[in-house]
Amino acid sequence: MKDLHNGHLYWPHTMQHYRTYQPLQEDLKVKVAIIGGGMSGTTCGYELAKSGIDACILERSEIAGGSTSANTGLLQFCNDVMLTDLIDQIGELDAVSFYKACVLSVAHIGQTAAELGEDVGFISRSSLYYASSEQDLPKLNLEYEALHKHGFGVEYWSPADIAAHYPFSKPGAILTHGDAEINPFRFVHALAAGASKMGAAIHEQTDITEHITLDHGLHQLTTSAGLTVLAEHVIYAVGYEPEELRGQFIKSDINRTYAIATEPQADMEKWYMKHMIWETARPYFYMRTTPDGRVIAGGLDEDSSHPVTSEQARHKRTDKLHARVKEHFPSFNAPLAYDWTAAFGESRDNLPFIGADPSWPGVYYCLGYGGNGTVYSTLASTLLRNLILGENHPIAHIVKLDRPSLQNI
Repeated sequence: MKDLHNGHLYWPHTMQHYRTYQPLQEDLKVKVAIIGGGMSGTTCGYELAKSGIDACILERSEIAGGSTSANTGLLQFCNDVMLTDLIDQIGELDAVSFYKACVLSVAHIGQTAAELGEDVGFISRSSLYYASSEQDLPKLNLEYEALHKHGFGVEYWSPADIAAHYPFSKPGAILTHGDAEINPFRFVHALAAGASKMGAAIHEQTDITEHITLDHGLHQLTTSAGLTVLAEHVIYAVGYEPEELRGQFIKSDINRTYAIATEPQADMEKWYMKHMIWETARPYFYMRTTPDGRVIAGGLDEDSSHPVTSEQARHKRTDKLHARVKEHFPSFNAPLAYDWTAAFGESRDNLPFIGADPSWPGVYYCLGYGGNGTVYSTLASTLLRNLILGENHPIAHIVKLDRPSLQNI
């Protein structure tokens, strides 16, 4: 199992008591078996159970124990790849369709949070996306024009607009509406509990060591304890662990990133409307607030698949993140309370991997690679449900595993 994160994580401290699930103790037969109990797996499990589909979630460690705990909980319809760049890559129609699907997914998360009836920290927010330098301003202007042209909820902020609302100045910014923030740890546990209540079987400490297809088409999963799960369909929701995938078609880069959470800050009124803030520079720096007044910030992505294990090396990076927060808000003096480093997956064409295995009938993948992992997981849950039911989904061809945008990479 890959070491997905290291350090002092914030989110698990926000939930002292949560439900646990017994390991698989007898052979099982279901319509859909989901391998992975993180954001992707529980979102799929909840959506399938809600649709009346017999499903199970098989997690080899603990629910929400992997990348979910290191997720910083920003829900944005804009992507790491700008709409203008995505238009160049896959064409205007598909690029706009993908962005609109992300808008719908953020709204769907809000609806799901309301259905769950638990406090999962979902709060609708807008995002301030600013030009990191004057050189980035022309590209930012083109991005605003493309978003506005296609009806997305955006405003353009001049340097004067930014300075009127914030204690920092930037060359320009796009304000996007329709985004949100969430507590990913609480959300995943609530999804699992909701799926279980609707009939989904959930088993922690259940490691799948073999997957074969029987002569009559059923999939047989074997656990490390020698038990078997028979399923008509299998969804791999294994996060950033590509060695778990049986094929060579997943073209991705696994990097590492850093994040911090401060102690509660006294003068949060200086943070206008609690906007989520990020920038055009790559790798980018980003910030958000929490309901109790903390600042969560992240960035400093590095080209390595292994989180740093040295506390000194981690603090060297996370202290830089804290310094950047203070650059934006000079009066902020709350010390660091949590800091961590985590693996971060990006596909080579900047889109998630969602869909059927092109050479293995009945096998699907739900891999939300990129900065919008939670949004992609939600998108995947409805898309995969449709595929399993034999129904179409409007963006299935854009994110499928043998899509044209991956062919020349």
